[in-house]
Amino acid sequence: MATSGKKSALFVCLGNICRSPIAEAVFRKMAADAGVVEKWVIDSGATSDWNIGSSPDARGVACLRKHGVETSHRARQVTNDDFMTFEYILCMDESNLSELNRRANLVKNAVAKVELLGSYDPKKQRIIEDPYYDWASGLHSKSTIAAKTSQRIFPCSHAREERNNGNQERHEEMSEEI
Repeated sequence: MATSGKKSALFVCLGNICRSPIAEAVFRKMAADAGVVEKWVIDSGATSDWNIGSSPDARGVACLRKHGVETSHRARQVTNDDFMTFEYILCMDESNLSELNRRANLVKNAVAKVELLGSYDPKKQRIIEDPYYDWASGLHSKSTIAAKTSQRIFPCSHAREERNNGNQERHEEMSEEI
């Protein structure tokens, strides 16, 4: 996974077909737009094995495409190696966090910092609810929270390298659009 000198982030939700692949795709686009994607290892995964090999939910993909973001991700389950190779494992809700912390404690050389992605949300919406079975309440709006929070963490993670190149303003504008 992560190679020496690269930063790394793994986004995690229950099935890896809604929230986490959206967060991954937005984060990857931001890194590409900032010209630093080659300095990152970016992926997403699931705590469950329910959807391994599946494409992201079509509703989430449509939301991404509406904003010019593409993904070719296939769902996968988090592995023990992920805890040893990723710098950050960022999950969507307390259930994900509990499961990831449990698994991390079983990995002898775990180095990953396991956190809620929402802990980076400036509006302090720490939990990004699973929208899969509740389309009426808005997969778009809940997925948007994952996207916006990914946009918020990216500027923080590379601010030292990219302080004055204008990308921060561009990312804030994109955040307002999504």
